Order: sequence, then C-alpha cells, then structure tokens
Amino acid sequence: MDDYGQWIGRTETRRDIVVAGPLDRLAATLDRTDPPLKPGDQAPPLAHWLMFLPGEPQSALGPDGHARRGGFLPPVHELPRRMWAGSRLKFPGDLRVGMEVERRSLIADVKQKEGETGSLVFVTVRHEIGEPGGPALVIDEHDIVYRGLAGAAAKSAIAAPASGEWRREIVPDPVLLFRYSALTFNGHRIHYDREYTAHEEGYPGLVVHGPLIATLLLDLVRRERPGSRIDAFCFRAMAPLFDGRRMAVNGATPDAHGNVSLWAENAEGGLAMKAEARIG
Repeated sequence: MDDYGQWIGRTETRRDIVVAGPLDRLAATLDRTDPPLKPGDQAPPLAHWLMFLPGEPQSALGPDGHARRGGFLPPVHELPRRMWAGSRLKFPGDLRVGMEVERRSLIADVKQKEGETGSLVFVTVRHEIGEPGGPALVIDEHDIVYRGLAGAAAKSAIAAPASGEWRREIVPDPVLLFRYSALTFNGHRIHYDREYTAHEEGYPGLVVHGPLIATLLLDLVRRERPGSRIDAFCFRAMAPLFDGRRMAVNGATPDAHGNVSLWAENAEGGLAMKAEARIG
C-alpha cells in the first residue's frame, strides 16, 4: 500500500453563502414544522454539511458515484469502501442566513492499520468555517475510513443501551435517503442503487447515510430541548443501518454540565452510532 502520510498538512479553502432554501428542505426531510428561515436567522447546527458541496462534472465520477479519487484527499484506490466514521464538532459562533462563509480544511492525520478484514486507512480532516478572514464559527474534525472488499460489508452490532428517556423511532425509506442525498449532492450509489449496493459492495440494503443518522440524533436534542444552544457534538459510527428496517434515536436527559448521551440502534437492538452533545 502507498504511504499516504505525505498528504498530512495539505489544505483547501472553499467559499459559499448560507442559503435558506436547502435548510428549509432539510427541516422538511427531518419532519420538522419550523417556519421558513429569513435573512439574518440563525442556521441550525450542522448546516455547514449542506454547503461547500462537491461540483465535479458527471464525467469525473467514479464507479461508486463519488468523484474519482485524488486531489485534496489521498487517492486510496486499493480500498474501495469508504465511509464517514465520525466527527468532533464545536460551535463557538453562529452561521446566519445570507452570510458569506469560508471553509478552511486541513488534512490533520492519516493512519494506516490492519484490521480483522485487512488494511484500513483513516483520514482526519479539520474544517474551520467562518466569515472570510474571520474566526471559526464551526469547527468540524471529520474522520473518513477506507476499507477493502474482503470480509462482510456490515459486521454484527454490539448491543445498544436500554431505551433512553428521549426516544424517536423511524423507518428510513428510499425517499428519505434520496432527499438527503439530493440535499448534500451525494452521488454515492450505496444510498440509492440497490443492485450496485448488493452486488458490488455486499450490503443487504440501501445504506442510511452516517451524517443523516448524526443529524437525526442532534435533531432529537433540538426536539427535547428546543430553547437550548448546541455548544459541541461528537459521534462515532458503529454499524450501518439499512432502509426499510426500523431504527431508533435515543438520548439521556442532560447531566449537570449539559452533556447529553445519544445513540442510534437498529431493529435488533444493536448499536449503530454513539454520540454526545453539550448544550447551554
């Protein structure tokens, strides 16, 4: 395997504008009844995941629907499975509708490991989002993992904790996955192409996006504590979720410091994602 450590330290800068329309459609996708956002309104947490989207032409896409590998991220060609493994986020400020924003990205770390099913490559990208030249309003350390095709695509999940004081059950269907893919301009075929997903990557169903699960977990906090500010959020993917199968997002009531334990479980009670938010 190539030495991808040489990618550490690479940077990239992109600019965008906080636009109300996609954020209103995200609220609709989450089954929220928020009023339409207006210029100057505070954008919801994780709004930056709908910005700075890839814009490669159709001819530049690979067989999995993603852009062909290379460019800013290391080109891990020999490990075709790719997933968003987790993030650690802080929200020191607020993004607002109409604001011009800049995302400054740094490849902070690359690690190559051997797992039960072969080689793995972990890439950590640190994103800082704020007004051009201004301080970071959002800090997002994003972990990406690359895996080979050896072994099962989805390992068995460990048992999730008992149902939380906060709980919401959802059955993700192809329409939900399509809408989220459209909002994030995500062409990865595992979220909408059942034949590709089964025959090429070996999954038993369409895969629910990791960031969608994380968004549903943080949305649970917003439903249960609508007046609270989200100061920080972190999550780690544990096992995939699939369309047509019941899932649940759970949360424990905040502790004395405002920390909220969160987790997503699959239909069999297995742990799909664990997370924590800090509210003020």
